[in-house]
Amino acid sequence: MAFLVFLTLLVSLITAAPLIRLAPKHAGYYGYAKLQRFHSGDVPRLGGINVFLGLAVGWGYAALATNWGSTLNVQVNWSTVWPWFLVALPALAAGVYEDVTQRVSVLTRLALTAVSASLACGLLGASVSRLGVPMLDQWLLNMPWVGIALAFLAVCGLPHSFNIIDGYNGLAAIVAIMACLAIAYVALMMGDRQLAAMVICLAGATGGFLFWNYPRGLLFAGDGGAYLWGVVVALASILLVQRHPLVSPWFPMLLLIYPVWETIFSIYRKLARGGSPGVADTLHFHQLIYRRIVRGVFHDDAARRMLMRNNKTSPYLWGFTSLTVAPAVLFWNNTTVLMLFCAMFVASYLAGYFMIVRFKVPHWLRR
Repeated sequence: MAFLVFLTLLVSLITAAPLIRLAPKHAGYYGYAKLQRFHSGDVPRLGGINVFLGLAVGWGYAALATNWGSTLNVQVNWSTVWPWFLVALPALAAGVYEDVTQRVSVLTRLALTAVSASLACGLLGASVSRLGVPMLDQWLLNMPWVGIALAFLAVCGLPHSFNIIDGYNGLAAIVAIMACLAIAYVALMMGDRQLAAMVICLAGATGGFLFWNYPRGLLFAGDGGAYLWGVVVALASILLVQRHPLVSPWFPMLLLIYPVWETIFSIYRKLARGGSPGVADTLHFHQLIYRRIVRGVFHDDAARRMLMRNNKTSPYLWGFTSLTVAPAVLFWNNTTVLMLFCAMFVASYLAGYFMIVRFKVPHWLRR
């Protein structure tokens, strides 16, 4: 497993260099009027490409090593790998094309992530067969199409959730790495080396991207990177619960509740204000932290000052996310405790959000 991490990280790290060098022209298409722009200069948004290249090499090597009888012992073969490739490609293509052209509508991107979700359900049999509540589990057993619909919704929706939180250097990348490592840990506990290898490769490839993204901000993941993270993590989460009855279905829910709840709350917030959920705004949790908590950054150069402030925002959310990842890993088979932590996260999120909105942030949190 360690070799897969090293290999994917190295490939992702090396392939990012030419993207940074050769793609400044396309970066100019990302206008300064964009609400989500919290950086200075033209930075390529093609990180999804080098993450995918690292991931592809890792998956391919794992399959070849298995066929060659290697001591790698990850139990991955081509019949396992090619469906994952097909599932990831439509969402990745939608994101990368948007990153390059800035001309792909929200509905088109949603449609292509829906294609990925359909392939996940069709090729890999992804389905949510239980929710950890006896009455609901019986309902899912009697109507299996509901479980397929829930899996479709998860694979289709999580890419957009990662895209929402991908606002500052290193934020979404670290969340993706933490999720991959947690899934790999539980998969190994269950003896599922195949699933662990698939997400370990994504963690390594993301690490190679992170070298350029944080703290220097030389390359952004873009929609392509966010969609790739979302599709692979969602699929791995569903298959982990589906394959192993000991794993609570609330383990991935708590593990990913930050991007999921950010999406749900954003949709509610925009609808309540009479807006469209597909229209970007600057009222996400990470954006409020950037504007109202991370203040004490001083530098003579304005661009450098913005970069430093950008970098200081992500650790707040990493810490917030770790408060869900840690209990998810510790109590991965205890549905009641996991549900309780989910409720605590939602309450904490809402309390923190409204505290910031109402300018009642404690002085010790302001930096």
